[in-house]
Amino acid sequence: MLPVQAQTAAPAGSTAGAFQADSVFFRKMADNVLSSPAAYENLRVLCKTVGPRLAGSPGMYKSEAWGEKAMKEAGSDKVWLQECMVPHWERGGTDEAWYSYKDEKGKTQKIKLDVLALGNSMGTGSSGVTKKAVLVNDFDDLEAKKDQVKDAIVIFNNHFNPRNLSVGQSYGESGSYRRSGPSRAAKYGAAAIMIRSVTAAQDNHPHTGATSYDTAYPKIPAAAIGLKDADKLISLLKSGAQVSLYYKSNAKFYPDAKGHNVIGELTGTEFPEKIITVGGHLDSWDPAEGAHDDGTGCVQSIEVLRALKAMGYKPRHTIRAVLFANEENGLRGGNKYAQEAKAKNEQHVFALESDAGGFTPRGFGFTLDKQKLENIRQWLPLFVPYGVYQFSNGGGGADIGPLNRLMGTPVAGLSPDGSRYFDLHHAPNDVFENVNKRELDMGALNMALLIYMIDKYGL
Repeated sequence: MLPVQAQTAAPAGSTAGAFQADSVFFRKMADNVLSSPAAYENLRVLCKTVGPRLAGSPGMYKSEAWGEKAMKEAGSDKVWLQECMVPHWERGGTDEAWYSYKDEKGKTQKIKLDVLALGNSMGTGSSGVTKKAVLVNDFDDLEAKKDQVKDAIVIFNNHFNPRNLSVGQSYGESGSYRRSGPSRAAKYGAAAIMIRSVTAAQDNHPHTGATSYDTAYPKIPAAAIGLKDADKLISLLKSGAQVSLYYKSNAKFYPDAKGHNVIGELTGTEFPEKIITVGGHLDSWDPAEGAHDDGTGCVQSIEVLRALKAMGYKPRHTIRAVLFANEENGLRGGNKYAQEAKAKNEQHVFALESDAGGFTPRGFGFTLDKQKLENIRQWLPLFVPYGVYQFSNGGGGADIGPLNRLMGTPVAGLSPDGSRYFDLHHAPNDVFENVNKRELDMGALNMALLIYMIDKYGL
């Protein structure tokens, strides 16, 4: 392969000499990041010492202390905590479910289900509920069966479509049953709902995740079932068997708790008032360590600061790394960050988020002016040797979205290979051991390179 500088013209707003200097800087940055243990070790401590860190939990406060320490050790010029009130939902112990039916010999069979209450869902009370199970294939089928679901537990047969080239599209489609299924079923008097976990994984790990309620209807309990258990139950219901289902959850809300965004920054030398943000969310669901969702995004964002500092780079703009609070079940941290920025008339020129797992980077998705995207696409050949080959239109992240909506800030999101992400997403197997150091570091490297280019050339 020819050297990068021989493959293309110089980036927008630069000269050929600057292009060659950028190529050299990229190589030195790669040497630094790929040989450093910092990001992987930060992730190990976050996962194994802090562990689950849902908003309002003791783990949340432990993670904030971890983040503050990690930001300081990365060499930040300034580190602080930005207060925000966060929801406090607790699972309340182990969720339980089983179903019973009569087999072909008339003998009653009782089968245990591996389930997790959906985040923000209501519990059943200590005695649980026992109701008939009714299979519903989709929302159209719910309308057709609206007279059958009253006082029943609705089982949504929501499949994660393997034909979509984007796993994110499949997640959005299947996840609609998690998000709005409880209220859609409650409209017709259902007692509770269960969904197939929002995943295509070939295992039995249930996947939780936030649901939301339409205040026009009763708030009913909701849970996700591991796929192997779900498909056995669904097959039985398709056969016409009469199934009785028991479900118990002690989930409930408590008063809002005081949480914090953790912020570290390198102060700009030319434009300190102009801010570039890079971040991930610090909270995670309670059944696992939140390694890919979003421990990797947090440590990658810290690594951007550490690597730039270690390189002796003096940023023109102020570069902030933000570990956002409460992305999973409230988005309070992202909203607070943007609201305070607007109130203070801060100038936010760009924001980058990593919240799609710590897998091999493939590209970045941008939400910004079309001409600006065309300009920065001229930088792409610099990134190709490091695995990034696409700067696509459309992207960002939940936590930086408020910056874009409130202030018009251009935003982008890291786009890693998503093939395995939803095997782990919101499930008990989202643990440190399922993160590959090389893939994690390559994502951090490309994030640092993009921040460097935007700091140097602007948008």
